Amino acid sequence: MAVTLSNAAASAAANAVVDLLDAGSSNANPQLRINISGNASTVATLNFTGSTAFGAASNGVATAGTIADDTNAAGGTAAAFQCVDQDGTVVFDGSVTATGGGGDITLSSVSIAATDTVSISSLTYTQPTS
Repeated sequence: MAVTLSNAAASAAANAVVDLLDAGSSNANPQLRINISGNASTVATLNFTGSTAFGAASNGVATAGTIADDTNAAGGTAAAFQCVDQDGTVVFDGSVTATGGGGDITLSSVSIAATDTVSISSLTYTQPTS
């Protein structure tokens, strides 16, 4: 039999994860880094700009606050992302694909030229209930 979380438990778990982004001693903003793969070369760096990176979760889903554009991307082919805390410690990561590719983050194109502007219009973190 599989373990199943209640909505309250899933929300508490989601909050515990995303709240880690606001931790650290450097007073820098938490970041969303778009990478070529895993933790390899960074293609674009976007800062979470609110007082907290994510709002309180509801039914296991936490929604990011404002994410500033990277208006001067390094460039490359995006394949992965990392969300890192104020000290640069990875809290969670995932895949990046073009729209329709099924990635955890979807971009209009994964081919990013140097100096391009990269925007993320919305981001959620979901804690499964089972």
